[in-house]
Amino acid sequence: MMTPTILYLGVIYALFTRYSHALVVNTFDGEGFVTCANVASIHYPSSIDEVVSLVQNASATNTPVRALGGGHSWYNTSCSDDPNTVVIKTENLNKISNLNMDEGSVEIEAGVTFLQLAEYLHARNASIGYTLVNWNITIAGAIAMGAHRSSLREDSMVAAGALALDIVNGKGEIVHLERDMNSDTWLAATTSLGLLGAIVKIKFMVRPNFKVYADQKILDESEVLNGDIYGLISPYATANFWWWPGIKKFHYRFYDEISISDPGNSLQNTFSISAFEASTAKTLLEGGVNHQWLNGLAEKTFFAVWSLPNFRDNSTGLPIVLWPTTGYAYPVLIGGLYPDQKPEWEMNLHGYTLELAFPIPIANQVLKRIRALFDESEAQGFPMTSSYRSGINLKFGKAFPDLLSQVTLTDEADWSKGVMMFDFPSYRPNNGVRYNEPFYHNLAKTLISEFPCRPHWTKNSREVLQLTKDHSKIDAGHLARFEAVRKEFDPKRIFKSIVGEMFGM
Repeated sequence: MMTPTILYLGVIYALFTRYSHALVVNTFDGEGFVTCANVASIHYPSSIDEVVSLVQNASATNTPVRALGGGHSWYNTSCSDDPNTVVIKTENLNKISNLNMDEGSVEIEAGVTFLQLAEYLHARNASIGYTLVNWNITIAGAIAMGAHRSSLREDSMVAAGALALDIVNGKGEIVHLERDMNSDTWLAATTSLGLLGAIVKIKFMVRPNFKVYADQKILDESEVLNGDIYGLISPYATANFWWWPGIKKFHYRFYDEISISDPGNSLQNTFSISAFEASTAKTLLEGGVNHQWLNGLAEKTFFAVWSLPNFRDNSTGLPIVLWPTTGYAYPVLIGGLYPDQKPEWEMNLHGYTLELAFPIPIANQVLKRIRALFDESEAQGFPMTSSYRSGINLKFGKAFPDLLSQVTLTDEADWSKGVMMFDFPSYRPNNGVRYNEPFYHNLAKTLISEFPCRPHWTKNSREVLQLTKDHSKIDAGHLARFEAVRKEFDPKRIFKSIVGEMFGM
């Protein structure tokens, strides 16, 4: 029988263990890449009722809480720094139900990823159209964070596909919202940053399955910097550029619909890489930290690789070597992992990123300013390259009148024609310090101080987010309208994050 002294010591030990070993939540990069550095507990509910119970307990004790999906976050910004934070991971909430092709809708729970839904719908001759992004992200998380595909012609904000949302608010109540583009409540919920509560269920728009083609051309840098960017992107259902500044070229990729009866069964490689490719890339990129010629060789190598289609035939597994290529919408637009490969972050290739959105009318001006910064760096003896797997990604977004996304409308500039997102991934060396590290910080500071812009909420560091706050890049009227909804949903403000705290939300 346990003595009182032993029992007492056991309780003390349990408490000591509980509070002296901080729990962490990692980004998609895995161990060592932290998005929440010090939280009290992490829960994996398997039902919506469990989420309700967790939030009710947090509300009763005034405990900070955070609901997180697939971890598509690059920096330590997802949670509050409060060590009492309770994290709710949604990955076990993955039911898909009530597919209704007559209405054009399906219902999904919070942990459903794009790939899970895409495969479910594909098997039933359906699709979510163009409101889709990467395969490893949850749809609920993408809606909350304002995620998007690249298009100026189609509604490509993930939130544009939402028809209804069920949110567990800060009082532990399930609030059901129907799509209403004239309601501030709906406009706040569609890029809520997780601050209204936990999205637990979504009614999402679907359409019959379809096929697309993918094509790519190589353009000289001057054709984009001095060209009609809107005219190049807007004719297509989805299109983007990859910029290779070291060799002054662009890959210009575009997609559009074809007949469902047309041949083709392509699968795009999304982030997967072979062991040989990973080893080669790692050698070049690590060497490029100290030797510019290796940095340049890496860019030339990746440019050559990405000049060919990054597609295989989904039936035979054979590589496709000529453009264009065709196939069903989700394998071509989203793609996935090749069966004999792994995602790059599992192969010890990691990155930093910077993503800012600019109004289309000033896109050429922004790119020319960036080019000037590259040239200034080179004149100082530091030639710059993108030095990562697929160049600098220039994506585009059709305007969507919510409150806090990158593509919303404000009076401070003409956002009505949509936006260009400058998405600059750079290799993260083992020591964390890139070649010519000060350049990246100067780039962010220059762009934010000189141009109207808005940040991607999960792909920027605290430093960059602070710069956007200091330069008032988020519309004050939108923040006030969002705050009015937040007070209604979460009066105790238990749903917290660094992003919310930085911007007073």
